[in-house]
Amino acid sequence: MFVPTPTPQNNARLKSPAVFREHLGRTLASAKVLEAVRAVDLGDLKGLSVVLLPIGLEPSRSANSPEPCLILNKRSQRVRQPGDICCPGGGVEPRVDAFMAQLLRLPGSPLRSWRHYTRWRYDHPRELRRLHLLLATALREGLEEMRLNPLTVRFMGCLPSEHLVMFRRVIHPLVVWVNRQRHFHPNWEVERVVKIPLRSLLNPGHYICYRLSMPWRHTHEAGGGRLDFPAFRLATDQGIEILWGATYRIVMSFLRQVLGFTAPGLETLDVVERELTPQYMTGG
Repeated sequence: MFVPTPTPQNNARLKSPAVFREHLGRTLASAKVLEAVRAVDLGDLKGLSVVLLPIGLEPSRSANSPEPCLILNKRSQRVRQPGDICCPGGGVEPRVDAFMAQLLRLPGSPLRSWRHYTRWRYDHPRELRRLHLLLATALREGLEEMRLNPLTVRFMGCLPSEHLVMFRRVIHPLVVWVNRQRHFHPNWEVERVVKIPLRSLLNPGHYICYRLSMPWRHTHEAGGGRLDFPAFRLATDQGIEILWGATYRIVMSFLRQVLGFTAPGLETLDVVERELTPQYMTGG
C-alpha cells in the first residue's frame, strides 16, 4: 500500500517518544524475533553479519519536542563501498563476543530490559543464548565504529535478514533504542554519523531512482551495465546523502512493519545517475 503522506496516527506517534517506543515494542513482536533468531546460521560465521538499526531522538524543526531518527554510519574512503550509508555492525568474533554475551545476562544490560526476556529464559533458552551472542556482536561493532555506548542502548526486536548481492554475506538487523547518547565519535572505518528523521523517511518526495553504472564489471551487459535501484535522498548540513542497497532494504522493512509505509514505485521516481569505480569494491 502506498502512503502519500504521514498519517495522523503516525504523526501522533512520532511527536511522542514514549508512545512511539511503546508502539515499536509491540510491532516488533516476540514471535518475529524468534523467527529471525532461528534463521541465523551460526555454522557459517564467515558469511554472517549482525548490524544495529539504532533509533534515537533529535530536535525537530517542525515540532517542539525531539522526534525519532535513525542513527547510521557513512563509510569512509578506507573501506569497501566507500561513501555508502550503512548500519553499524559486522561479523562475529567468537571468543570476544561469547564473553560479551555473558555480560548481557547481568541486570541493567540492553537485553535484560527487553519486555520478553523473562519469558524467553523459560520458553526459548536456546534461542535466547543465540540472541545474546548476536546482540553482543552488534554492540561491540557499534562501540568500535562510532563509540555507541552499550549502556545507553535498549534492545527492541529483530528485522528479517538481508542477503547482499555483491558480496557473499547475510545481514541480520537488530533494532535498538538509544536512550541518552547524542554525540558519537567515528573510527577510521566511518567518515561520519548520519541521522535520518523518521518523518523524512515518510515523505515520498525524498525517494529517487538511483541509476548505477559499473562499466569495468558489466561491459558485456545490455545498457553498459546500468542498474536501477530505489533509494532515499537526504539533504544534510554536510551535503546530499543517498541511502540505497541492503541498508535501504533494511530501513524499508522497518518502515513497513512499524509505520505501515511503502515507498513509491521505482518507475515513478526521478533518476539520479552515478558511476561506480573499481575502488568501490575494495576501498583504499
